[in-house]
Amino acid sequence: MLQTKEEVLKNLKIKPLTKEQIVISMDRLTRFKPPEVKYLRVFSDILTNNLISPKFKKSELERMDYAEIRALSEFVFNYSLKSMGFGMDDDYLINQRLYDYENSIFLLDDNINDLLKNKINYKTALALIDTEEIPLNLKWLKSLACAVDIKQTREQFSLLYPLEKIIICEGITEETLLPVFADILGYNFNRNGVYVLSAGGKNQVVKTFYRLVECLRLPIFVLLDSDADDNYREILPKLRDIDKVHVLKIGEFEDALPLPLIERTLNYATQNISLPPVDNIALSGSKVEFLEEFFKHRGLHEFKKAEFASMVKLNISDLSDVSDEIKDVIYELQNLNIAADR
Repeated sequence: MLQTKEEVLKNLKIKPLTKEQIVISMDRLTRFKPPEVKYLRVFSDILTNNLISPKFKKSELERMDYAEIRALSEFVFNYSLKSMGFGMDDDYLINQRLYDYENSIFLLDDNINDLLKNKINYKTALALIDTEEIPLNLKWLKSLACAVDIKQTREQFSLLYPLEKIIICEGITEETLLPVFADILGYNFNRNGVYVLSAGGKNQVVKTFYRLVECLRLPIFVLLDSDADDNYREILPKLRDIDKVHVLKIGEFEDALPLPLIERTLNYATQNISLPPVDNIALSGSKVEFLEEFFKHRGLHEFKKAEFASMVKLNISDLSDVSDEIKDVIYELQNLNIAADR
């Protein structure tokens, strides 16, 4: 005799998720990533790690219907909350808002929406999230329980989400510094829903753009170094009216930094003991090459872009630290069209 869905769920043997697992799951489910990718990852982790019986192999989960994966995962998640002594809340406003949000920024089919139509008890699980030092996506998740206008709440509390624009750049320097420069120019990324995605090189920028442009409703702003003409031409055929590409006029993003800002940063790095020869920076064909040599010969260990960007960030103080090219990038981004239906 075939078992009903309720009987199947009742007979499951479960190892409850820990508090940390629940918080990590909520974190991963609310990051910027295609819903199919993040939901399948989180739900598969829950079922492989916390469902004792029946035990599913990864290959079996890959063949399983999305609605069944969702039903099993939400049951394990909510069972875990009950095992901690929490009562269940039938308020699914957060779930509906997440469903609406993901469909507003991604092009989703019915199959993917089966994953989103879950009854994970977010409202109850929010009690497990510490209020201090949590990522913006979890702060946003907490706000969904009570915010009247989620866009207005983002602007008021600088929550970043809901997102409105995506920047794809080559490296960590742009990811670190663009929000700081934009803030000086009066365009705060977190208040305006601007997400910066570092792809890890110009070829990866193209791959990331190709992947996102097929499923994303939001405008995409692509920032490329000056040597990326071939990559620019690869992007052009798939560029939509709402997208924009900016190719730097000279060199890499570090080359767009004003000389006084670089000098101040190097003085900070050397504690003013070994002052940088600023004239040499101006004469150098590449600021990155100069910085590599400077770090090497001044005993500052190997030059690393991520560390240098963090030091530059600490030394940015006012409008004079924003070069004309960086201003152009921010203004172009600011004027980029808001998401359009396709």
